[in-house]
Amino acid sequence: MTTDKEPLRSIKFHFRATEDEAAEIRKRMEEMCVISLGAYLRKMAIDGYHITLDMVDIREMITLLRRVGLNVNQIAKRANETRSIYASDVDDLRQQYDELWESARKILERLAKVK
Repeated sequence: MTTDKEPLRSIKFHFRATEDEAAEIRKRMEEMCVISLGAYLRKMAIDGYHITLDMVDIREMITLLRRVGLNVNQIAKRANETRSIYASDVDDLRQQYDELWESARKILERLAKVK
């Protein structure tokens, strides 16, 4: 049964592959976290490419975000308790903030090159 959003797929395509080609197809499906072979083949036949993102930079940026967030909380707590903050804390926070923006800039540059 199909819904209004999902068209009836009545046309069949059939092709053969070698063991190596089949293994490569399965590997790429796994990289894209696609379970359905039909969905994967339709996507590849229509779009003709897949993008696998290297998430190392994203994880690094998340780590920096957490670090900056923890430092902001510590500075806010100290400011509330003592009604003053240290210039070195602000400088450290500014440096971490700059690292965070540099990491974001690198990620955006790499994403802009994806075609």
